[in-house]
Amino acid sequence: MPVFRLLSQRRRRPADNPDVYQYDVLPDAFRRQVIYILGDVLGAYRPGRYTSLSVPSANGRWEMLFLRYAREKGVFDLEGNSGMTPYEQCIRHIQGAPAEEVLDFIDCAFHFINEDLRRDPEYLVQVPGRGFAYVKIDPAIDELNQRFREHRIGYQFENGGLIKQTDQYVHEEIVLPALTLLTNPQFRGAQEEFLSAHRHYREQRYKEAISDALKAFESTMKSILDEQNWAYDRTRDTASRLVQVLLEHELIPSMLQSQFAQLRGLLESGLPTVRNRTSDHGQGTEPVTIPNYMAAYALHLAAANIVFLVQADEAYKQRSR
Repeated sequence: MPVFRLLSQRRRRPADNPDVYQYDVLPDAFRRQVIYILGDVLGAYRPGRYTSLSVPSANGRWEMLFLRYAREKGVFDLEGNSGMTPYEQCIRHIQGAPAEEVLDFIDCAFHFINEDLRRDPEYLVQVPGRGFAYVKIDPAIDELNQRFREHRIGYQFENGGLIKQTDQYVHEEIVLPALTLLTNPQFRGAQEEFLSAHRHYREQRYKEAISDALKAFESTMKSILDEQNWAYDRTRDTASRLVQVLLEHELIPSMLQSQFAQLRGLLESGLPTVRNRTSDHGQGTEPVTIPNYMAAYALHLAAANIVFLVQADEAYKQRSR
């Protein structure tokens, strides 16, 4: 089911947190949304209906999920609710268990959906013009990942299981350091734009995400130029010109510049090219669709550039003392 975001959600600003993700808090709204998603895939539980695990109905699928999770936990019931149906125990668990246990349940549930239910012919249907598709399974996984991003929860369901975002090298080694460096008041504007880029990405506005990623990159350079009192045209200079000014002032030591012969090309052609080709020009008759991986690439590239520039600026200040 497509995700529609309320006005209050679209206007909500991210919390003052160096990281764009949280890991140990699951908001009540997110928990309820998970219940909705599971209901879409497994079906509506009907109290009193016959349950068969060999030819599972909705009741049977909920019972199979419950047994799978309870077995892994080594328990016979959840939260001491032995008098409740498997469905009721699952729902109560999602709503009231600690975040770590709910994440375990989500991991188990979507592994069950992704592996077991893909073998159920009920979920594979023929879509006109598209061939056969898993019309309930794939949309459910997509929505779960979108809800994770929407609530800034640092997990995604990928390759058959939940993956913590800090388990990804790029996030831990590049994105988070960039966010931390930008907490310096000198880079307040760049920080706001970088956080805005991530917010657009979570909300699947990929053109805006790429645009704000470049703005954050440019604002970082302008902040350095302003602090150093190096002349540039604030209204007209493009990213490539800002890079040129920094190189002219040897923000990179002259003894290293020969080894950075390709640096200008990397800084000038990487992120600006992504933005110019996707989000900053008219899209003509046919709307341009930006895939999420391109927006993610722009965010990661911006983060890498920002970390490099801020650290180069710090090294320059040390040399100048």
